[in-house]
Amino acid sequence: MSIENTISTAIVRKFSEKLLDHLNLDVAIVGGGPSALVAARDLAKAGLKVGIFERKLAPGGGTWGGGMLFNEVVVQDDALNILDDFGITHKALEDAPGYHTLDSVEMASGLIFGAMRAGAKIFNSVSVEDLVFKDGKVNGLVINWTPVERLGMHVDPLTVIAECVLDGTGHPSEILHLATEKAKIKLDTPTGGIIGEKPMWVESGEASTVENTREYYPGLFACGMSANNVMGGYRMGPIFGGMLMSGRKAARLIAEKFGK
Repeated sequence: MSIENTISTAIVRKFSEKLLDHLNLDVAIVGGGPSALVAARDLAKAGLKVGIFERKLAPGGGTWGGGMLFNEVVVQDDALNILDDFGITHKALEDAPGYHTLDSVEMASGLIFGAMRAGAKIFNSVSVEDLVFKDGKVNGLVINWTPVERLGMHVDPLTVIAECVLDGTGHPSEILHLATEKAKIKLDTPTGGIIGEKPMWVESGEASTVENTREYYPGLFACGMSANNVMGGYRMGPIFGGMLMSGRKAARLIAEKFGK
């Protein structure tokens, strides 16, 4: 076999093995932003089989660009232990006690590496177009390649079965939207639906992001800005402590369902 075919064969074989091994999961996470990556790491370290399905080519969510492409972000004291778990460096702000800056590129890449090193697998350029829904419970995802979705090609999808699904899609809460619009389920919110994100209020948004991280329907959880959007929390901008703590809380709640 030529070296060209050897390389191609290795890629096709190994990816196929990886995908086949992750068509049945303990936890399927949609979106690869900061809260999702923290949750993935913690869940994988707890011994659960975790797959992340990220629509874009590069996971990391809105972390990469920092604030308006100034690639620095801010994290408060309460979340420093999570950064330390991932080995991500940070520096205290002298004029704002309790807050720290860090390089957004290091943060994004560090969170990705930490989640994968713990055992979670990331499938990038994969979109979720529907849910698997059985017996009053969310049971998995319906997936397709992002280019197929964006080109509007008539290509049937595949399914991923999972005991728990975590919506980490950020501001749109895409998986929760699918649940309410297609499955016609009522979420555990005051209205039974998605309330919608409010304008920016940093302190409130940071607190509510963590508070709103929970199970909204049997088998369906939300974290990060997805959780804030569904419960009508405030936006908080390029401060990420609440996002990190939301991911850790989501992992703890899901792990408890598995007795971990």
